[in-house]
Amino acid sequence: MSEVRVEEAHSLQVEVAKQKLGSFADDLKKYGMSLAWKGNEAELKGTGASGSVKVSPSAVTVVVKLGMLAKAAGVNPDKLKESISKRLKAALTA
Repeated sequence: MSEVRVEEAHSLQVEVAKQKLGSFADDLKKYGMSLAWKGNEAELKGTGASGSVKVSPSAVTVVVKLGMLAKAAGVNPDKLKESISKRLKAALTA
């Protein structure tokens, strides 16, 4: 199982950062994934992948674990990391 980890620094209040991640969550839905929040952490679920999103006072950390189905579908971990990083930056600066 491959793991992709992305950390994006921010200077927002935790609740504001979580609200701004709404557009990130919308992007995830396009790929059949969803976020289920519990406090400042969310469980990431989808077909062939799972993981978490954690919001701290200084950063957002996204961890995606790619299962066999994602690998079979040709998901490239490096491209996924790049895409997540780009979308996090966009969401947190919007």
